[in-house]
Amino acid sequence: MRLSDLPRGTDAIIDHVDDHAETDPVARRLRELGFVPGEPVRVVATAPLGGDPLAVRIGFTRFALRRTEADRVVIHPVKELA
Repeated sequence: MRLSDLPRGTDAIIDHVDDHAETDPVARRLRELGFVPGEPVRVVATAPLGGDPLAVRIGFTRFALRRTEADRVVIHPVKELA
C-alpha cells in the first residue's frame, strides 16, 4: 500500500521509499526527513476533494507532501487489537 492511499487517521508503518532513478533526490530527501523503514506514520489531514497536499505525521513532526511524493512511500497499515 502507498502512503498516498492511506485513509486519514489510520496508523501505518513505513516499509521503504521507492527510487525512480539511481540517484533520486526526492526519495533521498524523504529518507533524510525520516521516511525510513519501521517508522510509524499517519495521514492527519488532506486537501479538499483529494487534492494536494497531505499532512503526514512521523513521531511529533508533521510534513506536507504532494500526493506524487507520498506515492513513493510504501507502507503497511497497523492492525488494531480487538
